Amino acid sequence: MQTVNTSLAIFTRKVEMYDSTGVVLYGAVPTNTVFHGFGGTCEERNNGDAVVRYDQLAERWLIVMPIFRRALERPDQPEEWVARAEAYVSPPGVAGQPGPATPLFQPPPREPVVEAPRMPGGGAGQAQRTPQAQRPPQAPPARGPYSVCYAVSTTPDPLGPYYRYEFLRPLFPDYPRPAVWPDGYYVPTSTGDHVVQRHACVVDRARMLAGEPATEQCIILDGVNFLNNVDLNGKLLPPAGAPNIMMATGGTQLDSIFSDDGIYAWSFLVDWGDPSNTRVLGPEKITVAPYEYLCDGQLTSCVPQPGTDRRLDSQGDKIMSRLVYRNLGNRESIVAVHSVATEAGAGGVRWYEFGVDPDRTVWLRQQGTYAPDSSYRWMASPAIDRYGNIGIGYSFGSASHFPGQRFAGRLAADPLGSLTVRETILVEGEASQTSTLRWEDYAQTAVDPLDDCTIWYVGDYFKAGADTYSTRIGAFRLPGYTGPE
Repeated sequence: MQTVNTSLAIFTRKVEMYDSTGVVLYGAVPTNTVFHGFGGTCEERNNGDAVVRYDQLAERWLIVMPIFRRALERPDQPEEWVARAEAYVSPPGVAGQPGPATPLFQPPPREPVVEAPRMPGGGAGQAQRTPQAQRPPQAPPARGPYSVCYAVSTTPDPLGPYYRYEFLRPLFPDYPRPAVWPDGYYVPTSTGDHVVQRHACVVDRARMLAGEPATEQCIILDGVNFLNNVDLNGKLLPPAGAPNIMMATGGTQLDSIFSDDGIYAWSFLVDWGDPSNTRVLGPEKITVAPYEYLCDGQLTSCVPQPGTDRRLDSQGDKIMSRLVYRNLGNRESIVAVHSVATEAGAGGVRWYEFGVDPDRTVWLRQQGTYAPDSSYRWMASPAIDRYGNIGIGYSFGSASHFPGQRFAGRLAADPLGSLTVRETILVEGEASQTSTLRWEDYAQTAVDPLDDCTIWYVGDYFKAGADTYSTRIGAFRLPGYTGPE
């Protein structure tokens, strides 16, 4: 399954049921098709920034769609949230949710209200402006809640029934990046690009998998960078009761602090029986090699392209999706990536592998900056296979090379601090993007649950003569795999 801005599609995977990979089974349809018949804002509006995850522990699909425009006022909407140690409990958006489970394969909602999409992967797009004399009278601004919409499949079949949930939020729920953890689905969000305020949120995974009434808890944090929660690779669980770990880069773009020498870690402990016990502890600084945001961070004209003055956004201020965790049996590992400026005046992939001690202390095991030449490598996404090998997909481009997608990696036994598996091309760009500076900041990896080694990756590129971008989904497997093909 793939989500792109406001659309969703499902493709074949070559297994027992299908003899080839990549045939479109369903879509593309508006993402809120999965909420058809549910009611509430999730059914009414189709929004960008939707994200899909496969929960390999339960063999279920999770779709998360934020709502970026306030609804009408309602008596049960939450009061304004502020930073504090205690968690807020998000009110349910639809009475009796989740209600009956409904198959995805059905007609989409009629004439859905489409929110401004991310262009092409994050930050709100530009609406076409209407001359002042032609503008209709404007209604007063809505003072109701925002929402975050969740759909969880009842089986491994992505076309089968889904349980649906809506939770009301008083703060703009920007940039959700869901993570699977045994005790919850963790979904960090942000109040917006111009506010240094983040939301550490989690929904009750066990109840949602069972189709029972569920709750969402959120803790508001001021003065921290964009958060990412660790997302589980593989099926070997962390130690029982282990809190989820959140991480962020240092610095603050809005304060013109573009460099740091630390990655910052928090522990997120949720109590579903008593939300007053839920806490986010930290941050703890993990000292790393000094870095500078690529092009001073997000929403900046950064990566050059052939034949145009338009430069692409780097999202250089944040750890990118996914922040991956794996229990390797003899050790626990976390891998993180972000985009940094290089000595060659271009962009490189800064990557880290962290260890986790039994007392949940996080420490730096190895690090590196992948920048073998003066081209730009940015907006990466990592994965860890069952052997402890690391694979990283990323965008690639320069003033002489159209933006496309590549990947590199390392084996677990390789010398620390280097990506030794040579760079490989997933797709070559064939044209430059001239319509907007935004560039696919939802590129990401996923480890195939069938062999726990194949790393799937999706990213953007332009076809020659195209009016808009395309995405390429590909897969790679690092050397040493001995399982079935």
